[in-house]
Amino acid sequence: MHSRPTIQDVARRAGVSRQTVSRVLNNKGEVRPETRERVLAAIEELNYRPNAVARSMVRGHTCTLGCISPSLTDFTFASIIEGAQAEARRQGYFILTGSAPTEREVESLLEEFLHRQVDGLMVFNPYADGRFRYLFPLIENGTPVIYLGNTSRGEPVSSVRCDDLDGGFQATRYLLGLGHTAIATVTGPPNEECVSDRLNGYCRALEENGLLVDDRRVVSGDWSALSGYRAICSLLEAGVTFTAVFAQNDQMAIGAIRALREAGLQVPRDVSVIGFDDIPLASYFDPPLTTLRQPMTELGEQAARLLITAIRQPNPIPERLLLPARIVERASCAAR
Repeated sequence: MHSRPTIQDVARRAGVSRQTVSRVLNNKGEVRPETRERVLAAIEELNYRPNAVARSMVRGHTCTLGCISPSLTDFTFASIIEGAQAEARRQGYFILTGSAPTEREVESLLEEFLHRQVDGLMVFNPYADGRFRYLFPLIENGTPVIYLGNTSRGEPVSSVRCDDLDGGFQATRYLLGLGHTAIATVTGPPNEECVSDRLNGYCRALEENGLLVDDRRVVSGDWSALSGYRAICSLLEAGVTFTAVFAQNDQMAIGAIRALREAGLQVPRDVSVIGFDDIPLASYFDPPLTTLRQPMTELGEQAARLLITAIRQPNPIPERLLLPARIVERASCAAR
């Protein structure tokens, strides 16, 4: 597999410096006609496509924002994007959105966005995998970038996310307040920041109530209902005792309820279950699900607001916004 030609390859073929190739590409500075022709011929011969990251800083504003999401079908991501889109429209901006389930898709998506001359980027969970590496050159070049769901790790980037640490604490404290002391938790994938924060909130609530964290009661899922189902099945098969479950999203909570029912246990009489997100179907589950509601629309609105501010006022002081989740009480939890 041949690697893509670089600006250095073009310079070598044309017998000029990289700076000369850059001046030809950006139509800046004086270049002799014969030299320009040699550079253009080398570009055509090598089928060189100028790097959008490098070119993104030599243009004016287009009032277009880019948004990279792991998924466009996930309710949480879609709701946040809708909030961002509404705020962008209010301020005269348009959002281009693309999905990149894995980091492999990120580079080409960034190229497409930057060739379409977006003024800035919103990126979900850049630290869930290695996709953050593709953002660093942009940030260094001054392209406005906002993180959704992750906090920056030193780079001058504003971020917007739910206060997942407090959310995990609230969910667990709620169950403790009902008299439960044997509380299991089903987490999302361990590489996501919200997962570790919700788990830390769970641990803090237990410890503040004088309870030890029992690692046997901490099981991992992947956000799907099936993973919640399998997680509870594994606890039951291992003989782990618990009277309540904190599932880190509503889908896994539903899978957990299914597994409990199949084992002959009733929710909430035998085991209480609390979720996280408050998806639209949560109030229609049987029983209706008690859960933590994320402020999804506001998360999107604030991300768009911060990004547009960064576009209009370059090099702003980075902000780290944490928006609170709140408990929605329904019928899936009961006193012990």
